[in-house]
Amino acid sequence: MVMAENVHKSFGRLEVLRGIDLEVRRGEVTCVVGPSGSGKSTFLRCINHLEKINGGRLWVNGRLMGYRQHRGRLYELRDSQVAAQRRDIGMVFQAFNLFPHMSVLANVVEAPMRVKREPRPAARETAMELLDKVGLADKAASFPRQLSGGQQQRVAIARALAMRPELMLFDEPTSALDPELVGEVLDVMKDLAREGMTMVVVTHEMGFAREVGDSLVFMDGGVVVESGAPKRVLTDPQHERTQAFLSKVL
Repeated sequence: MVMAENVHKSFGRLEVLRGIDLEVRRGEVTCVVGPSGSGKSTFLRCINHLEKINGGRLWVNGRLMGYRQHRGRLYELRDSQVAAQRRDIGMVFQAFNLFPHMSVLANVVEAPMRVKREPRPAARETAMELLDKVGLADKAASFPRQLSGGQQQRVAIARALAMRPELMLFDEPTSALDPELVGEVLDVMKDLAREGMTMVVVTHEMGFAREVGDSLVFMDGGVVVESGAPKRVLTDPQHERTQAFLSKVL
């Protein structure tokens, strides 16, 4: 579903990604961990071309993201073409990013109606099913300010799912939440994993990575330091840098 090949990304003189190679198979949950500033979130944003890469290639579901290749050269796609590619990729951010002036239901139906031109009744029916799925059908008429952080993040997940994505990206979805609210968001993500959703999750929740992840990637300094089955990486890390990181977070 995702293939990254020697991906580089710089902001001015700061090289944030220094050659990322990574594969995510369809139906797998890949958890990405590492210290702050290691490039985790930047890489996630590169997957759906929210950040333009400076080198390498990134494919999602067999499509080269953000570019077309002709005779060995890359040509950047138009914004409308990139937007079309993103329709199959859902993303949940750390800071919810709900529309504050819209009700919960309106937040969820907006993209299917505006982008996919779904009729309102069909979009509404799907939205209510998704809100029920995340345990918030009774909050459909509420506004984001009336919800807890955990509830807002569950609405954000429902909103992303309303576009029927083939891939879900999660950028530290629980890091802005009070500890007691983390579980309700992780439970929704666990349900998605059981249903076979392909997911790339940047997270600090090692228990989630151990329980749900099919693979665990440890990043530092803009490179993949170590990757493998979560239980193996967490209990028997091979790289000294991985060992040092895990000794502080486990």
